[in-house]
Amino acid sequence: MVAADKDTSRFRDAWKAAQLYYMQDLTMEAIGDELNVSRSSVSRLLDLARSRGIVEIKVISPTEAPQRIEREIKRRWGVSTSLVPVPERTSHIDRLDRVAVSAARMLGDFLDSNMTMGIAWGSTISAVSRHLVKKPLSKLDVVQLNGAGNDHTTGVTYSSEILSRFGEAFGAQVTHFPVPAFFDDPDTKAALWRERSTARIVELQKRLDIALFGLGSIYAEVPSQVYAGGYLSDADVLALSAEGVVGDVATVFYRADGGWNDIAINLRSSGPGLDVIREAPRRLCVVSGESRLDSLRGALAADLITDLIIDYPTARVLVK
Repeated sequence: MVAADKDTSRFRDAWKAAQLYYMQDLTMEAIGDELNVSRSSVSRLLDLARSRGIVEIKVISPTEAPQRIEREIKRRWGVSTSLVPVPERTSHIDRLDRVAVSAARMLGDFLDSNMTMGIAWGSTISAVSRHLVKKPLSKLDVVQLNGAGNDHTTGVTYSSEILSRFGEAFGAQVTHFPVPAFFDDPDTKAALWRERSTARIVELQKRLDIALFGLGSIYAEVPSQVYAGGYLSDADVLALSAEGVVGDVATVFYRADGGWNDIAINLRSSGPGLDVIREAPRRLCVVSGESRLDSLRGALAADLITDLIIDYPTARVLVK
């Protein structure tokens, strides 16, 4: 191996070690096991990362491969991307947790006082909420984007726990949305949306500075809550498949081409229309695992994302 190749490989290892140590809280022993090096080698890699400016306030990739992927995603879809390094052999649950930890650490960079953030509950955002870093802000409003009730639970415990973690981490005022995830009849939804108490929350959802969401997918290895939590009947799932649905954001479904307006179940969904999501200046999507690639491609086609946090192996397949 020539000297230049050795330097590139060493810088890449230094970047990985810094990500694992500073962003994911792994011990030096665990990092050594993952990189197949000794603890002292990990210490030297971290020293190299600090001395070469890889570690500042956040971890910066010094290698061409991650930067090339980030540039390619920006070129194709206009989306700013943060890559989270995970080994190919990592289990789906561990991969989600690593991406969630990194997303939780980065979220503070997106938030400031006098902002409104919309939260779409789900498996991914629930994982993010468990790792939030405290950053008290003034006059930050956090609003729930879609209801969580179904025919056997109100969903309040699940959704309120997620939103409460964001409220506690950022000193935010939290607004819950106590309605079903899906209505039985679109006319019932229309009537409730005319009620002043509901209309107030719907209007707040239309004034977002940032929307935070994961992507629902029927085929994900870590099941999306909307599919695993009894929110959809077998007939609903069959209908979604027949209509070519590849994913959802805040329980609003879309196809591979980003189309969503003529999908029948969306008339019964409590989630905001995807046009409402698109009105938010920043739309932060957190994705983990290649099984969500079809859902991600559909969301990109729908122009739902401005900022993406994704694991490196999945991003690599995306740009291929």
